[in-house]
Amino acid sequence: MTLSIPDFSGLRVLVAGDAMLDEYWFGDASRISPEAPVPVVRNSSSERRPGGAANVALNVAALGASVRLVAIVGRDERGDALQRALGDAGVQCDFVRSPKLPTIHKLRVLARNQQLIRLDAEQPLDGCAAELGRRFDSALAGIDIVLLSDYGKGSLSRVEELIRACLTAKIRVLVDPKGQEFRRYGGASVLTPNQSEFETVVGPWPQEDEFLRKAEALRAELGLQLLLVTRGRRGMTLVSGAAPPVGLAAQAREVFDVTGAGDTVLALLGASLAAGMPPPDAAALANLGAGIVVGKIGVATVSRAELSLALHRRGSGGRGLVELDELAAMAADAKARGARIVMTNGCFDILHAGHVSYLEEAKALGDHLIVAVNDDESVRRLKGAPRPITPLSDRMAVLAGLAAVDWVVPFSEDTPASVVERIVPDVLVKGGDWQPEDIAGSETVLANGGQVRSVGFKPGRSTSALIRSIRELPE
Repeated sequence: MTLSIPDFSGLRVLVAGDAMLDEYWFGDASRISPEAPVPVVRNSSSERRPGGAANVALNVAALGASVRLVAIVGRDERGDALQRALGDAGVQCDFVRSPKLPTIHKLRVLARNQQLIRLDAEQPLDGCAAELGRRFDSALAGIDIVLLSDYGKGSLSRVEELIRACLTAKIRVLVDPKGQEFRRYGGASVLTPNQSEFETVVGPWPQEDEFLRKAEALRAELGLQLLLVTRGRRGMTLVSGAAPPVGLAAQAREVFDVTGAGDTVLALLGASLAAGMPPPDAAALANLGAGIVVGKIGVATVSRAELSLALHRRGSGGRGLVELDELAAMAADAKARGARIVMTNGCFDILHAGHVSYLEEAKALGDHLIVAVNDDESVRRLKGAPRPITPLSDRMAVLAGLAAVDWVVPFSEDTPASVVERIVPDVLVKGGDWQPEDIAGSETVLANGGQVRSVGFKPGRSTSALIRSIRELPE
């Protein structure tokens, strides 16, 4: 399966459900309390993050879509903190602010990334569900897709009414369910239970074919278009009725925390379907995103840059063909995670062994390699007619297929100086026939504490020499 990441920027997504504020205390535990047989944690730092339906909305916003969140929170400091965090991420909050019910809060204490205890503060939210429904109905106009995140806290106690409103408006609605009564979700477009939730409803199965039979039976009974069961180490299974079931292997290399993985699945699946991806591709992209977030601590989001890099690494799409604005965001995200960015540039007209060796040597200087490529007109200015032999789209596609290359971006000027200024790589590289001081953009990189390097140059390996050889071949 070859995947690509769709453009989510034009989507309008409505999220509703149980929003909460997740808090994390991080520290070390080196001794046992003299008061009780429990570890003593010396708190060194703390974080607050949107959780539940708020995390779903945050995941949608991280993809670049417009998102509105309808949820119930308290008229308290935690509700204010949740609204600020979401607003800073571009989420439009439509909150029912209750003076009596507190904002749902989960406090997790971790020592050396191991969760020791979780403390929950919450009360049932059923009493405000009718007001949430009114807010929901008012928000439906112009929406492309609806995501309902049910954590069983009461916000979606009238979920049947919300689904009917979506059906009336002809808007697809995806539900991440909770509890043992799935009939209340009947008529939804998609349901995304985890394996434990699914088993609670349909009972155990001795063999895989029985699991598939139960999944199709539940899908048909509830009138769903799709049923996606997330299965932990076994990945995911997508059942549609119209086609054979699709099994997706787990993507995580190392699992640190499964908290919030279902939020990411719901957000990515919904946004991908709304963007026009076929269901198997949308599920595969959601599976990829889940594999990324479980490698993080706590509730988390996945960015387009992380998805693109993950696709590139597994060689199944997302091969790094980007425009400058998208590249700038990806590079900034990678730097924020401590990655070292290397950049080079050239015409790369007829790729040869010298290019491959040079790019591999450049990649060895950091974590991610950006290749900026002259467009056709700038090649003609530099090399003369009839160059380039190979058009820009082909040159970029071939470069993006190399294992050493992470991102490929075009530029139209004679030099990539403006691209260098926008990206500010940690290392700027050209071939060994260039002096560092002559490399375009070197001043920008050096001024920001980076390095400018010349790497290996293979004598006799050049596009011009190849063209001469081809012209000398007998007809």
